[in-house]
Amino acid sequence: MAKRFLLVVATLALVVPCAYAQEASSLSGADTAWMLVSTALVLLMTPALAFFYGGLVRSKNTLNTMMMSFVALGVSGVLWALVGYSLAFGKGTAFVGDFSMALLSGVGLEPDGSIPSLLFMGFQGTFAIITAALISGAVVERMRFVPYMVFIAVWGLLVYAPVTHWVWGGGWLGEMGALDFAGGAVVHVNAGIAAVVAALVLGARKDYGNEAIIPHNVPFVLLGAGVLWFGWFGFNGGSALAADGIAALALVNTMLAPAACLVTWTLLDHMVTRKITAVGIATAIVVGLVAITPAAGFVTPASALALGALAAFPSYFIIRWRVRTSVDDSLDVFAAHGVGGLTGALLTGVFASAAINAGGADGLLFGNAGQVGIQALSVLAVAIYSGAVTFVILKVLGQVTEIRAAADDEGIGMDITDHGEEAYADGEGAVLLDRTEVPLEANGLNGMQPTL
Repeated sequence: MAKRFLLVVATLALVVPCAYAQEASSLSGADTAWMLVSTALVLLMTPALAFFYGGLVRSKNTLNTMMMSFVALGVSGVLWALVGYSLAFGKGTAFVGDFSMALLSGVGLEPDGSIPSLLFMGFQGTFAIITAALISGAVVERMRFVPYMVFIAVWGLLVYAPVTHWVWGGGWLGEMGALDFAGGAVVHVNAGIAAVVAALVLGARKDYGNEAIIPHNVPFVLLGAGVLWFGWFGFNGGSALAADGIAALALVNTMLAPAACLVTWTLLDHMVTRKITAVGIATAIVVGLVAITPAAGFVTPASALALGALAAFPSYFIIRWRVRTSVDDSLDVFAAHGVGGLTGALLTGVFASAAINAGGADGLLFGNAGQVGIQALSVLAVAIYSGAVTFVILKVLGQVTEIRAAADDEGIGMDITDHGEEAYADGEGAVLLDRTEVPLEANGLNGMQPTL
């Protein structure tokens, strides 16, 4: 009996390590290393977005605007791990995943392709974070911070996770053949439509249309755009999920398309206004990055140049049109991300080539006109769903709490009223936080000031 027991133990001692070794052998060290770097690069994009957005607003709202991006790192990151990842990538139905991986159940170091499944979850989590943060650009300088946190939490679960499932999680758009390499529809159309709906629900800033609302720190905007471009190499290159030729293709396309968009944008600026602005160049970089995102791993570098150049036109002229309307999409999230994502998704259906990526499909230029229709249906479906659910979330939230700051608070600035901090301390003293009014004659100022 003892001999039989020892024989079983010895057999297990040989078999179990072999099983683990076999599992480990299906992992690729190179692929895992690239995805580790890509995950860190994409996470860096959210602080970069904070600088990009923060420089575009008035100084009294700088911290509030930047914190709307930073807080998404926590809110969206935690919810993604708890349940969002499961809703996006669980088996579920054609429309939404299930709760089989809630609390990261079953998500560990086992291979998912050639990388650990835990790493895939983390990489996708960085996408969920920045998508929520993108929306903030449409509601800055007037949306209260706590309701904003609640909004992005609910939106991430009810909108972002299902749309991700549709395209990447085995859902109906993916099965239909929609091409979205790194998030043209999932990230940019999704966030862009949600942004413009949120802007319409909240209404315009109290000073909008009455006075010039100009960026307070253009170097911040350029810094943010530059770091976004750097991080985007992980965003698009990492979406290959391997350190291979497709990753190299996506990375090079991510270099070329924004460059072409930048040149086209500057030419448009010069022809229309006779000025080439720094904010325009920064915006062009972002539009080019957004447009190449759905196509990055499906098109040739020559097509990426053409795609980037073409993408400049609709976004440029929609921004010029929008400022003459009553729609206060504060930082033009819709024009840059919604329209840029739409343009990129449709042009993916034109320029895609199965010869360069057998996992994709041919587009219009290679004899498959139907791919343009599939791309159009995918962005239309995402736009309708995102817009409708965003509207409902905000209306319900508005019944529970005030989602917009009071006019007096908006006038003082969201930094002071929501956070009790200032981005730039100047003068001899800090602003006192209180709802009682104290005369300011002692400081040689007119009017009243809130104090604690």
